[in-house]
Amino acid sequence: MKRIEEEEAKSKEERMATRSSCSSNGLLPSSASPRKTDDLEVGQPIKEFELDDDDDDDPFDIAHTKNAPLEILRRWRQAALVLNASRRFRYTLDLKKEEEREQRRRMVRSHAQVIRAALLFRLAGEQQIGDYAIGLEELASMTRDHNIFSLHQCGGVKGLSNMLKTNLATGIVGDENDLIKRMNTFGTNRYPQKKGRGFLTFLWEAWQDLTLIILIVAAIASLGLGIKTEGLSHGWYDGASISFAVMLVIIVTAVSDYRQSLQFQNLNKEKQNIQLEVMRGGRIMKISIFDIVVGDVVPLRIGDQVPADGILITGHSLAIDESSMTGESKIVHKDQNAPFLMSGCKVADGIGTMLVTGVGINTEWGLLMASISEDTGEETPLQVRLNGLATFIGIAGLAVALSVLAVLLGRYFTGNTKNPDGSVQFIKGETTVSKAVDGVIKILTIAVTIVVVAVPEGLPLAVTLTLAYSMRKMMADKALVRRLSACETMGSSTTICSDKTGTLTLNQMTVVEAYVGNQKINPPDDPSQLQSEAGLLLCEGIAQNTTGNVFVPKDGGDVEITGSPTEKAILSWAVKLGMKFDVLRAESKILRVFPFNSEKKRGGVAIQTADSKVHIHWKGAAEMVLASCTGYLDSNGSLQSIDKEMDFFKVAIDDMAACSLRCVAIAYRPYELDKVPTDEESLGKWVLPEDELVLLAIVGIKDPCRPGVKDAVRICTAAGVKVRMVTGDNIQTAKAIALECGILSSGADATEPNIIEGKVFRAYSEKEREIIAKKITVMGRSSPNDKLLLVQALRKGGEVVAVTGDGTNDAPALHEADIGLSKLQKRARILLSWMIILLQL
Repeated sequence: MKRIEEEEAKSKEERMATRSSCSSNGLLPSSASPRKTDDLEVGQPIKEFELDDDDDDDPFDIAHTKNAPLEILRRWRQAALVLNASRRFRYTLDLKKEEEREQRRRMVRSHAQVIRAALLFRLAGEQQIGDYAIGLEELASMTRDHNIFSLHQCGGVKGLSNMLKTNLATGIVGDENDLIKRMNTFGTNRYPQKKGRGFLTFLWEAWQDLTLIILIVAAIASLGLGIKTEGLSHGWYDGASISFAVMLVIIVTAVSDYRQSLQFQNLNKEKQNIQLEVMRGGRIMKISIFDIVVGDVVPLRIGDQVPADGILITGHSLAIDESSMTGESKIVHKDQNAPFLMSGCKVADGIGTMLVTGVGINTEWGLLMASISEDTGEETPLQVRLNGLATFIGIAGLAVALSVLAVLLGRYFTGNTKNPDGSVQFIKGETTVSKAVDGVIKILTIAVTIVVVAVPEGLPLAVTLTLAYSMRKMMADKALVRRLSACETMGSSTTICSDKTGTLTLNQMTVVEAYVGNQKINPPDDPSQLQSEAGLLLCEGIAQNTTGNVFVPKDGGDVEITGSPTEKAILSWAVKLGMKFDVLRAESKILRVFPFNSEKKRGGVAIQTADSKVHIHWKGAAEMVLASCTGYLDSNGSLQSIDKEMDFFKVAIDDMAACSLRCVAIAYRPYELDKVPTDEESLGKWVLPEDELVLLAIVGIKDPCRPGVKDAVRICTAAGVKVRMVTGDNIQTAKAIALECGILSSGADATEPNIIEGKVFRAYSEKEREIIAKKITVMGRSSPNDKLLLVQALRKGGEVVAVTGDGTNDAPALHEADIGLSKLQKRARILLSWMIILLQL
């Protein structure tokens, strides 16, 4: 017994020593918390390890976390002695392949640097010297290396903007001479692109299909044997016919693929030609991403792509997804301590403005894009299945042919094959070699005939012609798809989950109904019905709590309003009520911004007025903002308790929603200045109060239905494709739009679970969601995650799901669905075209 205890103690000491050694070598974090793990999950980082002194489990097990560095994985595999290692690491990363990928990345980067050096050499002779206080290479190097020290040497973003002759408030001058000068000095926002593949390349690839290779061999054999047995005058027919079919398939396939390649090249050019907003000459204007120049001031919002390398000017809760550049999936928060922005990344949250410091080939994104080309040569699922079928038939035919060949040769040489007159064809020692060869050739001809008949030479041609026909039909419907596999999946879709705004509706919004306090303004843009104090607070909240902009030309021209359709509608309404946008913005200072959030359905801003008062303004979904209100301003501007009028406001919201209006509430609350955080770090983390709000106004915004939508829904329904509407709008608004579009046939259908709110759906268990999902026709007040849960539940229930949408909030569901459609077409015929073609086959 004592001996056993001594051995256990010794074993324990050895395990602790092993752990200590691993920790000193960087294999085991010193802060590892006691947690036991069992397996290694692919791509998971090493964060926590657990060593239970009373357990015999392997102390080198790796926790279930993500993105393990390759060097750490390599160390662990070298350190751990694993029985049956090939099985243990069967589902983990192939380190050798990862190293090969890294080498390819380095080669791409090296190639890109060569391209950049050549372009810089060419630009060096073209650019003007002395126009700006900072040179191209110095500017590009500072941004590329994220050199905060160099930025401080330039005087921060303010000093750098002076060097680039940019006004941070109004942007660059933006006239033709200014733009040409900046392009000549710092380059354009374009990068060299590789030429597409030529027709001969597609011709070469077309004949390498396995089925065609079998047919080519069979054609040659048939041609040779036919000439041998039947002579030159008649023996070439079979071989020539097969050869003609093969050549026809090769040519049609090459032509179709080449035309498809040209179409996709044009499509990709349009896809890359993103329209974005910049500040030039004091006004917000929309330009192509290719027209961005160094010195431009660019506003950034959720879902935007960072159009060029740059430096943050101002930002509120700005978070950037840099995974496209760094490969790390974590979101990076940007502020004055981390102000550098990389081209090609996405804005994950918040708002901000950036100063462009690098464009085109002078950015990391431009370097990568100049060195890679997009491959469009993938096979569709139908092609894969039919090629597999043809190959299987060919192999089966070949096996039968070989069996027949063996049997016939056996019968021939054993004397069991006879001529029509009853004489034996082969007699050992008597039949000449020439006659024996002729007999064998005839048997080979029979075997080759079996192979030729078995291999369906028309199958590749049918697939090619079908794909080409489908492409033409879809182009006639003004739809170009990136992957033909999407057409096939679309043809078998059983349900469509459609967004409302911009898909079923035109996304052209106007305020058609308004309540200020407990008074209905009729017409809604009549300023005479607005009390002065309530009107001032209302205009202040609209001017400050917005991502839009109002530009009033000095020459007295029409007012230019920019922003999202909802923002433009509210700003236009406020301008008609007498809002002085620039004056109100200048009179107060923004302390903190809470950007509009699809989950909370609201956005807020805290401002400090000229008389040192703090106002927190909120704007968002009417019933949600109303629930946070405790008071309202009456017609005299006096603060009143909202308790007695709560039912009045709820009825007003329901009435507007029943008329398919989007309801938005605007509210505010005063706040004590001494409670506002004073230091920048605390201010950046300050959570704006959302309670005890004072209601200022409720507006109803009309977004008319898109023409042709009702017919599209009817055709889809007749084809057995169920259309469901998923929207973030009020449930009553969603119901009204669904009735208008024909998604709901009558008001009697508008009962739960046919029509449901997102929060109700997400509260169900996973199994319950799968059952409920099939019954849902309309989902209102849904978050992006609710739409994702619906798609997942439908797919688990066996549905083939198509998702339509045009907003950033649709991205998760679009990615999860079997097929994602960026816009709903005028007719739903496109959804059926591929299914009809397949049925005709």
